Amino acid sequence: MKTLCVVQHIEAEYLGFLEDHLESRSIRFRYFRPFTAGGKLPEKIDEFDGLVLLGAGPYGIVSGPLLPSLGPELRLARRFLDAGKSAVGIGLGAILLAVAAGGGAEVAPLRFAVGQAGRATGETLAGMLPERFAYAVYVRDAPVLPPQAAILARDEDGQPLAFSLGGNLLGFLNHPGIKTAMAEDIVMEFEETPPETADAILRLRESQAAIAEALSTMMVGVVRFCGWMAASS
Repeated sequence: MKTLCVVQHIEAEYLGFLEDHLESRSIRFRYFRPFTAGGKLPEKIDEFDGLVLLGAGPYGIVSGPLLPSLGPELRLARRFLDAGKSAVGIGLGAILLAVAAGGGAEVAPLRFAVGQAGRATGETLAGMLPERFAYAVYVRDAPVLPPQAAILARDEDGQPLAFSLGGNLLGFLNHPGIKTAMAEDIVMEFEETPPETADAILRLRESQAAIAEALSTMMVGVVRFCGWMAASS
C-alpha cells in the first residue's frame, strides 16, 4: 500500500475530491500542516512514496504575502525528487515544484478563474487527460518551467495549466479535486480576494459536476504516471 505526504498550507484547501479517488485505490495519505501551532514538515521521507503540495490561497512565492514555510518546503520537495519519488503540485504547490526542479517563478496577480482547458497532446498522461475539461484556479504568481518540462494542458489564453517533468513530477495550476465549498471557505478565510470572486464562485458551482467527472478519468493517468498502484518497496 502506498503512502503519500500531503502538505496543506491553509485551513480551507485540502485534497477535496482527490481523497475519494485515493481511498478507493487504497492509497494512504497523511496531512502535514506547517501553518498550525506546532505543525511541521516530515523529518524523514523514507515512509512516503510520493509528495503532494497543495495550494495556498492568497500566498505567493515571489509576490504578495509570501508562503511562510517556503524555504523548508523547497528543500522537502528537492529531497523527494532527488530520491526519485513522485511529486504532485496543485496551485502554488505546482509553482513550488517548478522551482525545486530547476525552474523558477514570476510575479502574477492573485486570480480565481473557472473555464475550459485544452489538452496539449493526445498521449498526455497515457491518454487519460480529457481533450477538453473544466477547471478552476485560485493562485498567485506563475511558474517558469524548466526547459525539459512538458506542457500537458493550457487554459483559454494558451497559458500552461498542467505540466510534467521526467517520469515523477506533475504540476496543476488548477485544483483537479476542488469543491465549491472549498473556494468559498478560502474567500472567507482571508481579507484579500481576487477580482470578480462572486462571479467565479457561481461559475464554479455550475462547473462542479464537470470538474468531478473529468477527475475520474484524470486520476487513472495520475496514478499510473506516479506509480502509486505498485507495491511499496
